[in-house]
Amino acid sequence: MAKKIPFNVVFASDEDASFPASELNTHGPTVHGWRSAVDSGASTHDIILRFHQPAKIYRIQLLAHQYLIPEKVELWLHYSPKSIPSTPSSQYFDFLGFVALADNANTNYKSRELQSVTVNPRRGTHLKLRLIGAHCNEFNASQQIALMAVNVLGEDLESAAINDGDEHLASETPPIDTATGELALASVCDDLLFSMYVEESIVQHIRELEQCKLKAVSSERFEYARKLKLCMTALRTAGERLGRYALAKRQAVQQEDFSAAKLRKEQIEMYRTCVLKELQVHQLLETDGALSQNDQSCEIYAGGKPSLPPAPSLQDVAHALAEAAISPKRASAQRDKSPIDVSSNDVVSAVVAPAAALHLLAKSHDELPQSPRLPMASRHSSPMSSRQGSLRRRNKSAPRNSYEDYEERAIPTLRHSNTNEFLRECQGNALLEADPNRSRSRLNDRERRQAALPILVFGSELVEQFYSRQFQDREDGLLRLRNFLKEREKVEAEGNEHAASPNKVARSAALLLHRAVRDAVYSVFSQATETVRVLFLEYVPGRVSPNEVARCVDRLLPELLAKSGDPSARLHTLAQHTILSIAACPQVAEQHLVAPALSRSVGSGTHQRLAMSRLQMLEQLVHTQGISSDKHSGLTCRALSDCGCSGIHHPAEPVRKVAERILLLVYKVNPRLVRKQLPPDDDITRRNLLYRQLFTEFDKLDLERKQELLEGSKYVDGYNPSNGADFMQPSTSTDASRILKSMNGGAGATDNGYVSCNGKQQYNEQLKRSMQSASNSRKGSATNSESTEEATPKTNCPFCGWCCSGSDASQLDRHYWKACPFLTKCPQCSQVLEVAALNYHLTTECEAKESYVVCTRCTESVHKQLYELHQMEDFCRELQTGAARCPLCHDDVHLPLDGGWKLHLLSAGGCPGNIRKRNLKKAN
Repeated sequence: MAKKIPFNVVFASDEDASFPASELNTHGPTVHGWRSAVDSGASTHDIILRFHQPAKIYRIQLLAHQYLIPEKVELWLHYSPKSIPSTPSSQYFDFLGFVALADNANTNYKSRELQSVTVNPRRGTHLKLRLIGAHCNEFNASQQIALMAVNVLGEDLESAAINDGDEHLASETPPIDTATGELALASVCDDLLFSMYVEESIVQHIRELEQCKLKAVSSERFEYARKLKLCMTALRTAGERLGRYALAKRQAVQQEDFSAAKLRKEQIEMYRTCVLKELQVHQLLETDGALSQNDQSCEIYAGGKPSLPPAPSLQDVAHALAEAAISPKRASAQRDKSPIDVSSNDVVSAVVAPAAALHLLAKSHDELPQSPRLPMASRHSSPMSSRQGSLRRRNKSAPRNSYEDYEERAIPTLRHSNTNEFLRECQGNALLEADPNRSRSRLNDRERRQAALPILVFGSELVEQFYSRQFQDREDGLLRLRNFLKEREKVEAEGNEHAASPNKVARSAALLLHRAVRDAVYSVFSQATETVRVLFLEYVPGRVSPNEVARCVDRLLPELLAKSGDPSARLHTLAQHTILSIAACPQVAEQHLVAPALSRSVGSGTHQRLAMSRLQMLEQLVHTQGISSDKHSGLTCRALSDCGCSGIHHPAEPVRKVAERILLLVYKVNPRLVRKQLPPDDDITRRNLLYRQLFTEFDKLDLERKQELLEGSKYVDGYNPSNGADFMQPSTSTDASRILKSMNGGAGATDNGYVSCNGKQQYNEQLKRSMQSASNSRKGSATNSESTEEATPKTNCPFCGWCCSGSDASQLDRHYWKACPFLTKCPQCSQVLEVAALNYHLTTECEAKESYVVCTRCTESVHKQLYELHQMEDFCRELQTGAARCPLCHDDVHLPLDGGWKLHLLSAGGCPGNIRKRNLKKAN
């Protein structure tokens, strides 16, 4: 497997004294890279690298500068284990090829281009880079070029392979990872994207953990291997943060701000120690032998990726240094004094005084945020507020007289790489990393006015985290807000007079969450939705007034609805879950704040994902909260049927399916209202596949309701006059009255659910008439009086008139599928449909519609590959006026539509190509 080949730069044609070629020997977040001399005048620049050992080369990686970019880089390889070329002459090297670099104008010179060149396996001891030309731009007036890093991937040559020829190497291929199709690396740390942005000590730990993982897999310690994998993933994230801290420390040293450099150094040590302790790195390394607890599940690695400890701020570092400084003095003072003379006030004053002095010193450097509870007037009146910190650039209007400030910026290499967040945070001015609060503690006047209430309730430090440009700060802010809401109950129980009211807390939290749910970073959005659920399910119940709850929902619901239509599946699923969690809040459900927004009509222009999410959430609310009679609830039969009827006309099929399910839920409660909003149930309407499926489901529900009516009729006939009362039994008559109301609009039943004895005969007649109407055909033709007396209902086919005894719906389904001569199967998708609609189905609705075209002569649907043969057939002729073409026998069917098709398909001398008609004759 390929690994990083170490090398040293042995020759450079020219270099800038501040950016020597030796910078290319190492990789890390703080490297400068090589830069050509100013005004050298040379069009080509050569750099020669010597490998520590002869190696077989598989890949070469080059990281270009963001604006000092060469036009192309030539690659030359030399193999000579005994001699070292002292000059860059081309006679010692074999030409491998060249790499062309973009001018980077499309990224506004804020990105660095990484080129990875895979070469045929070649042995070599020296690599020469020839940089030719320079891209001109506004930042490169002196025509300089630069190279940030070079990485060579390959394998060390064994002693036996050194003496062999190159023939066998030319036929070999680099080792490829079968899972990803990329070059197989011995360690992820060998890739340039990893080593350039992760702190060096963390890289070493990851290398050791990789070796342990290989041993664990070979010994089948899979739980231990899983922990090692999760630990390496978490260490990479921590290493990127430590890399940013190291970059800020280097910038502070260059500016001779040694106080800030000291704080940065301590910050790096504190965070590294906390991470290694939290992830149990030393335990996982097993330096003293195998440990049994590594093979057992633990809480840290139980839930997937382990959580990292929060990064210490410079304020925490300053307080830690202050405590370390005063602890020896306090201990010596306690030894000098007797225990009786040492009072608690003296100890507190001794601790507070140095800490306060150090706090003021840190504020003078503009490093530490102000206290969140300090009033604004007192902050502006503070004598320290007029002082300029040493980390500020004292003259902001001074022009940049060199390109060194631009070089200090850490610019992203790839916009879509795993280290994208780290790279994005390193942009900006050169002093950004030297002052961590510069990106989140500088709220402008508009933002301060907008967040005035959250600052008063939560403090300025938490609000500044929400407005920070670093997503880690926004995540920490959401975590702090969630903990604040969970612990608020204890504060209110203690009766703190200075605590803000629950209404103000909810309003302030909604203001901050309104900003967080719009965040483009998924991890921030996930934390925001979790905080929204905590707000409505844990904090709001029993504390916040209904008006304030409505205000919070009005602020957050539109943003979550917009996220529910996001292209990312995990985003819109999380948004749907959050909206349903809000709807489950008792105060929200009582005021009906969510359902009216979901039950609005779905237009045909509404995006598929957004319409799908809305209807799915509405269907879930119907299942959980039921259909309501309150006209303001948004869950009434009329509101749901309006929404469902608009959804079934949406062009997307998944949206139509959900709308059909909503209509079926409403149909179970109020079938008459649903049928009034749909076209009439006749043959013409059923030619539409959408309405045909919907009306078929309605027929199944009507059949179930008819069976309930049959059971209810037994109780109606069970009237017993021996009890001397003129009324039937309340329980049974109530059930029958309820079923009758659902079918006939409440006729024949009193308001209280009882049926009088005088109206018993009329009630039975209405019940039998409703049963007979449910079993009639769709046309609703009248039946004679004898059929109403039959106990066994009959089922008729609405197409061919076929009749069967009994109420088993499966008989009618089997008839549709195999025997009905009015229907046929699609030859492509096997869907059962009318013969008259087959041509239209093949070109517009079928899954294979792209393969069919409409014949311009006879209007039949013909396969594209058979179109020329079809036009040569005798039956391909002009269609007569007022006729349709049968797709089975290719004869003309004279309209009117219903009579013409039925005569053609059902008569004895009808369609000769209808195989179902012949089978029906044989069966008869």
